[in-house]
Amino acid sequence: MAESDATAAGVEPVIGLEIHAQLLTDTKIFCGCRTRFGAAPNVNVCPVCLGLPGALPVLNRRAVELAVRAGLALGCTIQRRSIFARKNYFYPDLPKGYQISQYEHPLATDGELVYVADDGPHAVRIIRVHLEEDAGKSLHTAISDGDRHTQLDFNRSGVPLIEIVTHPDLRAPREAADFFARLRVILLAIGVNDGNMEEGSLRCDANVSVRPAGESALGVKVEVKNINSFRFLQRALAHELVRQTELLGAGGHVVQETRLWDEVAGRTVSMRSKEEAHDYRYFPDPDLPPVEVSDTWIADVRATLPELPEARKQRFIRDYGLPAADAAQIAETEELARFFEDTAASAGNPRAASNWVMGEVTRRLKVEGAGIEAVGVTPAALGGLIRLIDTGVINRSAAKDVFERMYGSGREAGDIVRAEGLSQIGDEGELGDVVTRVIAEHQDAVARFRRGNEGSLGFLVGQVMRATRGRANPRMTNELLRRMLTDREAAPRTDE
Repeated sequence: MAESDATAAGVEPVIGLEIHAQLLTDTKIFCGCRTRFGAAPNVNVCPVCLGLPGALPVLNRRAVELAVRAGLALGCTIQRRSIFARKNYFYPDLPKGYQISQYEHPLATDGELVYVADDGPHAVRIIRVHLEEDAGKSLHTAISDGDRHTQLDFNRSGVPLIEIVTHPDLRAPREAADFFARLRVILLAIGVNDGNMEEGSLRCDANVSVRPAGESALGVKVEVKNINSFRFLQRALAHELVRQTELLGAGGHVVQETRLWDEVAGRTVSMRSKEEAHDYRYFPDPDLPPVEVSDTWIADVRATLPELPEARKQRFIRDYGLPAADAAQIAETEELARFFEDTAASAGNPRAASNWVMGEVTRRLKVEGAGIEAVGVTPAALGGLIRLIDTGVINRSAAKDVFERMYGSGREAGDIVRAEGLSQIGDEGELGDVVTRVIAEHQDAVARFRRGNEGSLGFLVGQVMRATRGRANPRMTNELLRRMLTDREAAPRTDE
């Protein structure tokens, strides 16, 4: 059964996400230990993050500020008073036997992420954004005799997290993966999270259920835990929807449980029965006072928020006339957007600026494995190159050669064109001589064109470009070739 078959089978998917994002702080949420990823196991630890007796937590102000930042970016109401609680459960990599989190009184509530996707507008409601500490990490290994061992690394224990919990507003695996990707872009744009899913600094739990199409009551949900890839999320949800649909179709019942995604096997596997809130025995942490966030602090944080990617995308569509896909790609980061806008201003041609930024500029950066901050041409210089194309001084083919010579050299496009003799040939007499010679040298292609093979014209255009080192005016070349090939007297005779 395919992903779309769930709807065809008369059931509706219902999906909500819980996204865990590590905050970009230098130290942990309740102590001064470093948060750097990749350190040797168990070096970034202290009595506080190990939960040793008598060690008292002290809240990291920067973590609160970043959480407020995320809440505002997601349209949430920031609560002036929030409370940390102890979430009690046993797991080997949880050194205290409980996790410090927020439950009844979270930092931010009632948000919404509104965006326009390929299939139209979407609005996903945010229930809450709350602060908590991360757990340690269990490393499972096998030795030669088949025994399995688990090693514990507590470096991650106490790293500050926000958990972003959505309403069950998503209706398809692809939609859920797209939402997760858009949320990642926002967190990167506001400087809250590094977006590194491979290192586990951004991961997702998905709650998924099915219900008869047209009904409003929710079905029994299953949680798919710890997904760190958009593709894995989509595949895990698609499999789980099929599993639940087939189970119900056979007269069975969905069990509320936590499952894991096995990418190798391509299926979810049961991990444990799903706990309810009362199972965790939440109660306010006696060592931590309530978090007080003033109106002034909220206003100060709000004032530092950049333009968000979706708003920037819509502005690019509205003000520059860019296609939605182009606008979305360029608007993804503030640095790329600024480079585009500066280039567009210099060139006076936003569409051409967009094409060059998404084309040659992005290509060079991929080759070098670099970001836009390392680009080897300034927006002003690129704008100057585009102006040479728009005024007919050079054509697009020659412009690519000029761009390569400009890149990293600091030279201006006009200087390169003059020094290398790359100006476009726009004189009909000069270009006509080249066209006449190309026709004479490629009689087979001429004959094919006259028999109705339009593709042969492209071949002949390419030969003219080759003969002129890409300097021929493409429009004039096409016109001259077509005129000469259809005027038997003007063109050299063929062997027909």
